Amino acid sequence: MTMSKNKILILIVVNVSVFVFMSFFSLSANSQRGGGRWNTEQNNPPNTEVVMARWRFGHNGWFGGFGWAHNYPSADQNLGQFVSEATDIDIQSQSYRWVELGSQEVFEYPFAYISEPGEMQLTELEVINLREFINRGGFVLLDDFDGPEQLGNMRQQVRRAFPNRDWVPLDISHPIFRAHFELEDLHAMDDYVPGGYTVYYGMFNDAGDVVMVAGHNNDLMNFWDWFDEPGTPIGPATDAFRLGVNYMVYTLTH
Repeated sequence: MTMSKNKILILIVVNVSVFVFMSFFSLSANSQRGGGRWNTEQNNPPNTEVVMARWRFGHNGWFGGFGWAHNYPSADQNLGQFVSEATDIDIQSQSYRWVELGSQEVFEYPFAYISEPGEMQLTELEVINLREFINRGGFVLLDDFDGPEQLGNMRQQVRRAFPNRDWVPLDISHPIFRAHFELEDLHAMDDYVPGGYTVYYGMFNDAGDVVMVAGHNNDLMNFWDWFDEPGTPIGPATDAFRLGVNYMVYTLTH
């Protein structure tokens, strides 16, 4: 694809020593993104090593039943492109798909994303599939929720699948935060999200590996989606992409 200079957006990532990563997204490519941002049109992903599954689930109507699709598909595409450029993982910008949590398709993709878990009201089948997905070795990232009510709802819904497991606050010393990029600060995004102070919770399996991460008071997808907007700060957006890469690398190595 030929891109003119004014269509190239450069994302600079600086990590410890001078590490520079350039990721190119053309404006012409945006027109091929399944109809643009926040479009629920289904995608048929390429046969890559990883396909990120965004789960569609039963809801309590908090966001009109549309919370699962916030920032879809642009954020999914941008993360896939970043992971492709920053690692050796076989993934592309089109390596994404939304999946009904109540379907058997959930077991085809080991990396799953939940948007707005404050809106979750899982059916019994969805509870069973969530439990089975984790027990089979899958990884779930829960994102884009803030405040005590949404946190309480997320906890209550996940507890239905795992009544004997607790969410544990994670600090920066945990290996998941340096699976690929060494993060120096978990709070660079705090000033740019509604919650104001992010707490990362992890749920562990019996082997001690993190199988679910919930970023309370954060919204990684906003940064992944809008990193190229004038009002998006480059430093926090960079950390958001780094977190996404770390989660995916951790998924494939644990």
